[in-house]
Amino acid sequence: MKNLAAARPAPASDLRARIDALGPWFQNIRIHGVETAPDHFLGDYPAFKFARFADALPEDLEGRSVLDIGCNAGFYAFEMKRRGAGEVLGIDSDERYLAQARFAAEALGFDDVRFENRSVYDVAALGRRFDIVIFMGVLYHLRHPLLALDLIREHVAGEYMLFQTMQQGSDAVAEVPEDHPFHMPGTFDPPAYFNDPGYPKLHFIERQFANDWTNWWAPNAAASQAMLRAAGFTIEANPESEVYWCRVAEVPYAEYGPAAVYPAKGDAA
Repeated sequence: MKNLAAARPAPASDLRARIDALGPWFQNIRIHGVETAPDHFLGDYPAFKFARFADALPEDLEGRSVLDIGCNAGFYAFEMKRRGAGEVLGIDSDERYLAQARFAAEALGFDDVRFENRSVYDVAALGRRFDIVIFMGVLYHLRHPLLALDLIREHVAGEYMLFQTMQQGSDAVAEVPEDHPFHMPGTFDPPAYFNDPGYPKLHFIERQFANDWTNWWAPNAAASQAMLRAAGFTIEANPESEVYWCRVAEVPYAEYGPAAVYPAKGDAA
């Protein structure tokens, strides 16, 4: 039986005022009929996006623990709680988003959903693993994206990860060799597959993307998938072009040492 939280109604006028005082909101969350971002430039975001891949996730999460990294105002944390998840923890490094999330949790009656100010690079300090890790809309904002995936796999990913990143370029995925041959410059042309649209490419954005200077990376589909595999995740579903439902797997080349070049120390369960 799902452990659904009881809602706490509040006067609409008071609710509107409190929501506006915490704005602007990036996530549109309905709180007793009042929307937090009714004029969002993307529409009813992220609800419309979630609707595209919601069926790929287990409907019943009773007793499962969930870590939402880059939780923003808590939309996905609340959706997991609605599916009966047990412990749900959201982390973000933006205090405004955390204030929004805590307010929304209180207003919606999700008293047992917790939120903490932490970076993805700090996950080792949590000292434990979670059944499901949500890592959506974060990778392309990071200066060190593969390190973040390594740290998630090494310290907090217990069984599954729901992953999303902005992608640009081809959706094709090319076959690449197990071992790339070395060549001296000028001796012969580099292999043609490096120019294949389906070769894994992580496009670096030096300045801004969509007027946001924190949008640093835009992988193509092949790069997203290759990075997930390299960090120790196997893709079980790709229900929406930028969304991947992954299971924890063996980390490639683990016998040679930790994958994270700068591993954060912590007690991993």
